[in-house]
Amino acid sequence: MNRILYSLVVSVVAVGHVWAGTLELEGQLMQGGLMQGRTDPDAEVTFDGQPVRISEAGVFLIGFGRDAPPQAKLVATFADGSREWRELKVGQRKYKTQRIDGLPPRKVTPSEEDLVRIGRETALIKQARAQDDTRTDFLNGFIWPAKGRITGVYGSQRILNGEPRRPHFGLDIAAPVGTPVVAPASGIVTLTHPDMFYSGGTLILDHGHGLSSTFIHLHQILVKQGDYVQQGDVIAEIGVTGRARGAHLDWRINLFTRRLDPQLILEAMPSAAAQAAN
Repeated sequence: MNRILYSLVVSVVAVGHVWAGTLELEGQLMQGGLMQGRTDPDAEVTFDGQPVRISEAGVFLIGFGRDAPPQAKLVATFADGSREWRELKVGQRKYKTQRIDGLPPRKVTPSEEDLVRIGRETALIKQARAQDDTRTDFLNGFIWPAKGRITGVYGSQRILNGEPRRPHFGLDIAAPVGTPVVAPASGIVTLTHPDMFYSGGTLILDHGHGLSSTFIHLHQILVKQGDYVQQGDVIAEIGVTGRARGAHLDWRINLFTRRLDPQLILEAMPSAAAQAAN
């Protein structure tokens, strides 16, 4: 995907920092997009009213959910007390509809007992995605965690066994059971679970500043919670666990609670195996 450079330059006298008085944003200014910003490290930045972590080098992240409204507000307050805000025009998208049949009925309409289990597992996932580490492992970019045919894309409306369900928030990459999964960027493992109700074998990797990768339907997890892994390290194997009809990796990107589109942070898959989902 092409990256968009969107610069906001404000009228503030430089105070000795490289990014003093300047806001620069690079990334995808659209629903599902992630943008990396730079500013004066001493500035305070809010995005839609929420404070944003700024690194010692002045780096910060903002992201836009699947149904983000057409406008968002970014506000910077600088060390000398000056303040600047901008309305960001967020690109709106049209999403696919995907029908999946042949799933076990219980995985589409869980029992009361299942719902209790799902609630416990959801709490574990939320806790892992709430990490707010100062690390900036995301600065080195992202690589594909696996190669294969793309069978599901971010944002698509799911019709499961004929029943409308929640949209899909990941990128599905089909490959045989046991295919290696590598870390798309360096980070710390914040969650491993061998068998969640919906997601089966589940692994969450934190890249810093609230940006995390989630890998689901795994056959085997090869790292443990607390491990630090480098970009390209083998961390798991593709499987067909949880609510899955065939072997594939479902890779998801979150900025805290905002669900982002993994394809918007990647170059094209370096393989002829990559195909658009139907």
